Amino acid sequence: MDHIIGQPRPETQNGATGQGSAPVISEGSQATFMQDVIEASRTVPVLVDFWADWCGPCKQLAPVLEKVVTAAKGRVRLVKLDIDANRALAAQLSQVGLPLQSIPMVAAFWKGQILDLFQGALPESEIKKFVEGVLKAAGGGTLPATELLAEADVALETDQPDRAAELYSAVIGEEPENPKAWGGLVRALLALDDEEAATAALADVPAKITEAPDVVGARAALELKKEGRKAAQEMEGVRARLAANPDDYEARCELATALNAANKRMEAADELLSVIKADLTWNNGAARQQLLRFFEAWGHMDPATLAARRKLSSLLFS
Repeated sequence: MDHIIGQPRPETQNGATGQGSAPVISEGSQATFMQDVIEASRTVPVLVDFWADWCGPCKQLAPVLEKVVTAAKGRVRLVKLDIDANRALAAQLSQVGLPLQSIPMVAAFWKGQILDLFQGALPESEIKKFVEGVLKAAGGGTLPATELLAEADVALETDQPDRAAELYSAVIGEEPENPKAWGGLVRALLALDDEEAATAALADVPAKITEAPDVVGARAALELKKEGRKAAQEMEGVRARLAANPDDYEARCELATALNAANKRMEAADELLSVIKADLTWNNGAARQQLLRFFEAWGHMDPATLAARRKLSSLLFS
């Protein structure tokens, strides 16, 4: 809950310097506001964190905001302004429309004007979105970690798992609780056929994000990889069973698992869909459950997932 101004934050350290000699994070005042905020914002977006020592949510917001700004590596600056120590400036800014009656409040300045603002102690993910929006509006692109993730995704999609693993690891170094980076790292290691390293990476995922969709999907991919390896070893016997009895649904599910491990996703899905079409309730719906595991492992927006999900929907709802 936001606090209302009217009562008498811990001291904060200035951040590292960004482009030139200006610090990325600094303490502001009425005397330096024009130089540190208005003039500085003509070349780089400047966030102003309006706070007070008595404001609990301000103390919650400060370290998260500083972490995001530091990770931006000089593409945005942060000026921290104590409204109690700068009452005249706070009053002046209130007169031009800044809602300083309720803090914490962060305003983004660009080209000397207020570009955007938010109030309250937002979670890190929301602060990142805010900074991303400011950077895009200012023509400054995206946060470095976002760029690394996009590059890593492309590397993984273009059969460069070594490079992808390197890039995902770099993101984790910057943002240890980034679930997309952890999930990507595990998938890259699986693409390198290094199940041991993938298992170790999953064990290192911070407890806070173990149930995030990207991590859950990577865990499913590892489990299916192990199951698929075993199924592949028995492939000759599985195909013989199917030749003898095309309605051996268990053998068809084992074949699907092996095909998935060989990255033949649509072929794997089609084997399971054939079982679902023949007998939806076979083995308590085992074929459908396995197909859903495939979707989770592939990613819900993967082209194979989208295509197979359409086929599944037509079977279930036609």
